[in-house]
Amino acid sequence: MDLQARKISFVQEFLRLKNENIISGLESLLRERKSEIYEKELKPMSLSELNQEIDQALEDSENDRVIKATDLKSKFKK
Repeated sequence: MDLQARKISFVQEFLRLKNENIISGLESLLRERKSEIYEKELKPMSLSELNQEIDQALEDSENDRVIKATDLKSKFKK
């Protein structure tokens, strides 16, 4: 069974669940595993990469290519 078929099968089985404890457990497991995988894939930025990011941010700020945090928050509240 390929990955797509397994996911469909899992979702179908999940939708049949009536026990809230099982659903909560699966939610917790999913969050934990996603977090573990994300942390394993994190790679530290080199000093030159960090400096490039800082230079780009300063350039963006000087050329008014920024969005205020309040504007961004209100955009996502919509």
